[in-house]
Amino acid sequence: MTYVVLAVLAAATVAGLVHRARYGRLRVSGGDLPPGLLPDGPPAGVTLLHFTSATCAPCRQVRAVCADLAKDVSGVLHVEVDADEHLDAVKGLDIWRLPTLLVVDRGGRIARRTVGVPDRADLRRTVTEVLAA
Repeated sequence: MTYVVLAVLAAATVAGLVHRARYGRLRVSGGDLPPGLLPDGPPAGVTLLHFTSATCAPCRQVRAVCADLAKDVSGVLHVEVDADEHLDAVKGLDIWRLPTLLVVDRGGRIARRTVGVPDRADLRRTVTEVLAA
């Protein structure tokens, strides 16, 4: 019985560490967006495509981070997408948790993605890299 308890605790600890390591981290992604998801076609610069829900508390933090960045950096557009209203896009883009943020380049390709609240400095650095590419 003791071994079972220790195994469960070890598994829970590992799962928690993996979650903490990945939450809010921008990672390289790929693929194209489905047509009609962006308001005016392919972006002129970088689009921060934020999948959200009305009941998502961390989504408000992502909204604030993205809105500040879009206001401060020229060529950045922040677009919120209600996940409940765009289920086909959510499934097609393999979105399993909210908030999910996609950094979309000017070609309409997904350059980076994150689940959770991204670090402001990391997001700014990523956006700058994608704008320069």
